Amino acid sequence: MKTIKGPAIFLAQFMGTAAPFNSLEGLCKWSADLGYKGIQIPTWEKSLINLDLAAESKTYCDELKGTIASYGLEITELSTHLQGQLVAVHPAYDLLFDNFAPDVCKNNPKKRTKWAVSQVKNAAKASKNLGLNVHGTFSGALLWHTAHPWPQRPEGLVEMGFKELAKRWLPILNVFDENGVDVCYEIHPGEDLHDGITFERFLEATGNHKRANILYDPSHFVLQQLNYVQYIDHYHDFIKMFHVKDAEFNPTGKSGTFGGYQNWKDRAGRYRSLGDGQIDFKTIFSKLTQYGCDVWAVMEWECCIKSPKQGALEGAPFIQSHIIEATQKAFDDFAGAEIDQEKLKKILGI
Repeated sequence: MKTIKGPAIFLAQFMGTAAPFNSLEGLCKWSADLGYKGIQIPTWEKSLINLDLAAESKTYCDELKGTIASYGLEITELSTHLQGQLVAVHPAYDLLFDNFAPDVCKNNPKKRTKWAVSQVKNAAKASKNLGLNVHGTFSGALLWHTAHPWPQRPEGLVEMGFKELAKRWLPILNVFDENGVDVCYEIHPGEDLHDGITFERFLEATGNHKRANILYDPSHFVLQQLNYVQYIDHYHDFIKMFHVKDAEFNPTGKSGTFGGYQNWKDRAGRYRSLGDGQIDFKTIFSKLTQYGCDVWAVMEWECCIKSPKQGALEGAPFIQSHIIEATQKAFDDFAGAEIDQEKLKKILGI
């Protein structure tokens, strides 16, 4: 068993134009003062990291690590969620997802995809230069618009979709393999990898690529009404990253899983700050520790009611209180004795 590392914080939702949220050093001091020990860095935020330079320069990466370490912090992982999303975009979403791409790639899906692929590959090289062995991202989606099949899906559509998704990701996965880094897909609504079955489909389509792994975030499973505890039983060997985010699901006579196009605060399923939702984190931390999952517990804040300031303040002690120091001995060791083969035979009556 392994003791989960933490607490850590994903910086993406805390970026801003005012200090301390507009610079790496400002966010490092703020995070450390709140009690966090690690930071997860969104690589699309240029004020936090120059991804292209990090992919090329070990010196730059050493300096970056040194700056972060000066605040008593370390980098838990890099994230390319936005770039990973752009690896596979259905044309229906082109206009919306162009927001994630640089201006030179807008209105040009092929150029946008090529840029996204190069960005995620650079994240593999940057991770190696930073001494990291796991990386978080999204899979993108070609099939999401058919998740609720009406009209019915044509025979072979799903198989073709996952074959194409794997085709796009295999060259990326191979670069991660060359750099000794695992790709952890956040299993998330809106992605083609959104539950256990879809992860298995993708894994099979990649030929069970050893670098295809999971970023586990139970909040997305609450909104899908999927058993997030049993998920760990099924996929613990693949769980290499962990987002600690709370959620709740309160269906009414007017709306349920799909939410009626309402704002987040009015939906049946909504994300909450840690401790304000319905997720059983005691069991989750126990399961992950039991299975020896070597992960950082990284808070991701996405609450529709509580302020990010309060959510971040409460997050570090919440995570710390759930981290289990894994035992290195059995509770009944005191009653044990040296192995005696003859004594064992007598106990068995043989």
